[in-house]
Amino acid sequence: MSEENIFSEVDEELRNERMRNLWRQYGPYVIGAAFAIVLLVAGTEGWKWWQQSNAARSSDAFYAASDLAAEGDVAGAQAALEQLAADGSGQYPVLARFRQAALLAEDGKSTEAVAAYDALSTSLSNQHLRDLALVMAAYVLVDDGDPEAVRARVGSLVAPDDPMRNTAREALGLAYYAAGDAQTAKSVFEEIAADPDASQQAQGRVQLYIGQLIAEGAVEPEPAQVDDAAAEEAAAE
Repeated sequence: MSEENIFSEVDEELRNERMRNLWRQYGPYVIGAAFAIVLLVAGTEGWKWWQQSNAARSSDAFYAASDLAAEGDVAGAQAALEQLAADGSGQYPVLARFRQAALLAEDGKSTEAVAAYDALSTSLSNQHLRDLALVMAAYVLVDDGDPEAVRARVGSLVAPDDPMRNTAREALGLAYYAAGDAQTAKSVFEEIAADPDASQQAQGRVQLYIGQLIAEGAVEPEPAQVDDAAAEEAAAE
């Protein structure tokens, strides 16, 4: 074996030995870091899986409760929704509370339904959901023919720049109609009809409302007209 080969083998052994020493010194840290990364990735994926799994379970629970309600088992549906509101994941607890309130309204328990919606309007952090709860409460109150109770909930939503203004106006108009104030109801519906941002569905509904109100005699009062003879007679007096 030549000296060159011997030196080459010695160099290779030295390089290997240095590598072994470095690995002995820093290997545990490298392994620990790699293991931490694996745990982090696995944990992240596990968390995603856990969330998705819980969301799937909550979704199944919500639709199971809806099926109970459709089958006429309102008490069973309410119990299932109560459980979902207590331990569901994601937005399903909020959705469950809205469905609970809706079931109360469908069951003719208007006072309880309004109270449930009012509670949602004061307890939720999302402004849009709070507004939705107020609108839903207003619609439950429509049949009572109490426009002021409806206005107390949605009066702040009829501002020209509020995204829910036309939904709020519709509830108000229906409340005025239920109260027998056809003229005010017609005026409110006309505000929706004149709003260029109102949806086609809303426009279609209010045109039907307005047509019905006109058929029932809700027309703009004609300005008072005085004939010339009567005017002259009045002036002479």
